[in-house]
Amino acid sequence: MSYTDRPILVTGAAGFIGFHVSKRLLDEGYKVVGLDIINDYYDINLKKNRLDILKGYDDFIFEQKDLKEKEVILSVFEEYQFEYVVNLAAQAGVRHSLTHPETYVDSNLMGFVSVLEGCKKFNIKHLVYASSSSVYGANTSLPFSENDTIDHPLSLYAATKKCNELMAHAYAASFDLPSTGLRFFTAYGPWGRPDMALFIFTKSILEDKPINVYNNGHMSRDFTYIDDVVEGIFRLIPTVPIGDENWDYKTSVPSQSFAPFRVYNIGNNNPVDLLKYIEEIEKNLGKSAEKNMLPLQVGDVPKAHADVSSLMDSVGYKPETTVQVGINNFINWYRDYYKV
Repeated sequence: MSYTDRPILVTGAAGFIGFHVSKRLLDEGYKVVGLDIINDYYDINLKKNRLDILKGYDDFIFEQKDLKEKEVILSVFEEYQFEYVVNLAAQAGVRHSLTHPETYVDSNLMGFVSVLEGCKKFNIKHLVYASSSSVYGANTSLPFSENDTIDHPLSLYAATKKCNELMAHAYAASFDLPSTGLRFFTAYGPWGRPDMALFIFTKSILEDKPINVYNNGHMSRDFTYIDDVVEGIFRLIPTVPIGDENWDYKTSVPSQSFAPFRVYNIGNNNPVDLLKYIEEIEKNLGKSAEKNMLPLQVGDVPKAHADVSSLMDSVGYKPETTVQVGINNFINWYRDYYKV
């Protein structure tokens, strides 16, 4: 049963996760206003081609706007009178944040304030927003739990995502704005980002170019297939958090609050060694990779593993797509999209 007749705002709609979330909502019969600046962080044509698919739906409206232009964003909120907002717009990438810090401040902090202000002014029922598994930073306690400390980020990107969670909590506490933060664990799949490992490895292997393997391959990731990410988001949108009246900062968990605030991991709960991941890519391509074994890069985390028990408890779901299925689906898409 539909939980709103009004359009749902999806920011970052031309991006990887934003595109898939928008498409799922449209397929389910919801109206979607997709907002995106369409910057040139990676291939604009890929973003435009995603948008072309969304524009094929009668219930999709696209707004090319810059989130940090607060008054412009407020006018979008006023025009469409949203009840639910899914904020997936952000400057992504751990390594890029080492060399372009100002873009992360503009998009991830200033832009997020515009979203929060729109949600506050127009009484949004629920704000769902992208955080990141990167917030766990120097934490070495596996699997990563939403109740672990996130006080030691290893990159500016991770720091901005922690700031998003703190900002959302402040608005939840001060203005009773229900918000849910989602810590994504290495999302991958068709229409993925060209700066992500699967895309880079596939392209390089097909072009007979070497791939860079950091930390000499001693890394593992909780690779999470895009359809699983979207299912988690889709179930959480109508799951509006409420404050815990018994919350006590000395004894309660940090992922919940007296305010209407929640944080969830969205990961596969099944980490895969990087070298095994590469082997699966090689198997699907029918080609071996030439590997440049390199030390761990600044800002990288050697291991990531998501505890998804909170997601399971709240919405009865946990991601389960194997990398065998996910990589096969991606490579089939890649070969079709690039005609290789």
